Amino acid sequence: MSRRGRSFGGLDLSEKRCSGLSRRVFFPQKMSSVTIIWSMIASACLTLAAISFLTWGRNRQAWANLCFSLLAAGTAAFAFCELGMMRAGTPAEFGTVLKWGHVPTWLILVSLIGFARAYLKAGRKWLAWLALGLRTLALVLNFLVGKNLNYREITSLRHISFLGESVQIAEGVPNPWMLVGQMSLLALVVFLIDASVTIWRRGDRHRALTVGGGAIFFMFFSTVQSVLVFWGIIRIPITASLSFMCLVLVMGYELSSDTLRASELSRRLQKSEAGLHEIEERMRLAVEAADFGVLIRDFSRDEMWASDRWRALFGFSETERLELEQIFQRVHPEDRDAVRSMAERARSGYGFYDADLRAVLPSGEVRWVATRGRVEFDRAGKPAFARSVAHDISRQKKAEEETQNLQRELAHAGRVSMMGQLASALAHEINQPLGAILRNAEAAELFMQDQSPDLDEVRAILADIRKDDQRAGNVIERMRRMLKRRSLDKRPVDVRELVGDVGALVRSDAAARHIKLELTVAEGLPAVLGDPIHLQQVLLNLIVNGMDALNGATTGERHVWVTAAFDGLDTVEIAVRDSGPGIPADQLTHIFDPFFTTKADGLGMGLPISRTIVEAHNGRLWAESRADGASFRFTLPIVQQELAK
Repeated sequence: MSRRGRSFGGLDLSEKRCSGLSRRVFFPQKMSSVTIIWSMIASACLTLAAISFLTWGRNRQAWANLCFSLLAAGTAAFAFCELGMMRAGTPAEFGTVLKWGHVPTWLILVSLIGFARAYLKAGRKWLAWLALGLRTLALVLNFLVGKNLNYREITSLRHISFLGESVQIAEGVPNPWMLVGQMSLLALVVFLIDASVTIWRRGDRHRALTVGGGAIFFMFFSTVQSVLVFWGIIRIPITASLSFMCLVLVMGYELSSDTLRASELSRRLQKSEAGLHEIEERMRLAVEAADFGVLIRDFSRDEMWASDRWRALFGFSETERLELEQIFQRVHPEDRDAVRSMAERARSGYGFYDADLRAVLPSGEVRWVATRGRVEFDRAGKPAFARSVAHDISRQKKAEEETQNLQRELAHAGRVSMMGQLASALAHEINQPLGAILRNAEAAELFMQDQSPDLDEVRAILADIRKDDQRAGNVIERMRRMLKRRSLDKRPVDVRELVGDVGALVRSDAAARHIKLELTVAEGLPAVLGDPIHLQQVLLNLIVNGMDALNGATTGERHVWVTAAFDGLDTVEIAVRDSGPGIPADQLTHIFDPFFTTKADGLGMGLPISRTIVEAHNGRLWAESRADGASFRFTLPIVQQELAK
């Protein structure tokens, strides 16, 4: 260095003497291009960091802005470290600057992971923790082993030409622990690839290409450069801040685009505020005219709002604060668990809920309420809002109950009428065991007249009497159950047992009419869910109708077939077919109409009642006319399929 001039920070300082007075005047020469570029990088990053930090300060939920601010600040700090290494005067000074450069590197990695999780809503957590853990370990080792994480010892500095001027690079012994830091950067790249693939599959391909693709490219480029430089493969200064700067610009562009879109949306909303107010007023009038109550729940704020009509439906005052558990307490205890399950299913991803429930008011009044609603989810898949409407359906439910009572009365009348037709055949079936009992009792009396009666024979006679008595009792019990007025009591029903019981009821009547009754039930049929007595009534009605259709047929053609089989559609199909003349085409469309009958003494209610019972079991009943007779078929869901609903 000249005695008359010195260099400091890229500025040449020279001395001049003026007017005999000794004083120093500094004349700056041309500033270093490296200093200009790296200072501009740091300044731009600090400016962006400050803007994003202020944005986060006004909205503490904008975590993406905070992460971006830390990323930009870390990039600025690392740019100063790179400039310090290129201007280092001694190996010790170079090593110290490089050691402290690992602090902003750690900050850049942490903020980049946080940005991906907060802004992209993607990236596997375990990959994030792996990259963060390795980088943190590298930062600790940086202050514990060797001169720094990258060099055990820096032996000298070499001057090389870079951007038209001379800068410093280090020569020394590489530190093997440097692999930990490089593995952390590799883990970060894998994390970014995973996050980009996730948002690509989600459909947001723009962000996957710009943010995800940009982060992967620039982080991979800076990682490769650091590996080549620190292991002595290439001789250039560390310039990772250039890659970090490009990454900051890409992310800043995306954030600013979101801000502009939000601003445009706000402007449009303000412009249409008057129109929206008018629409809301019309909707309010429509809801009130339809007598609907509205409930809105904000999950993020844990707040609920309800219209006056909704509050009145469930017995809440206009000023009473609504709590979810308090609302559940207004639901009838018998409906409460089902409503909870429905609400939980909607929140867990199904989205919609629909239920008719009973509300118990504080006064003790019980009313039926139909509620329909939908849960809306945010971009992270978490529930954001739930909106529902409620309507008083007490009158409809009362009318339905009256209709069901009428149907039960008609069904009971149908059973009584049908049992009257079967009375003679059933009397014959009962007389048979009663006659056997009488004969066995007379035989027992004869045996007892002997001085030494055969007790074994008497015991056998008593066993026969008990068996015949049970057989007669079973016949009477079947008649009693069929005549009993009752509502649906669904439980698993064995199809073979169902067909067999009905066959036992009508077999005597079929024999008296000289009709051959054939029952065929497939092996291994699953159970159906239903009321066995009502299902017996349906099958009994169809079989009796089939036998009635054979009144004019000859003896050789008098057949009724009953079959049951699995139809492969999660239902069991039961069919009753006769060998009669069939159903005329003009009557086939009206066969299930109430009071429509082809019998002189019929009421025309048997088939409508049968169809109502089958549909109440979530099944289907229909008729088919064939050249060789008529066929009636009905389906019943199997137990597993029905319980799944």
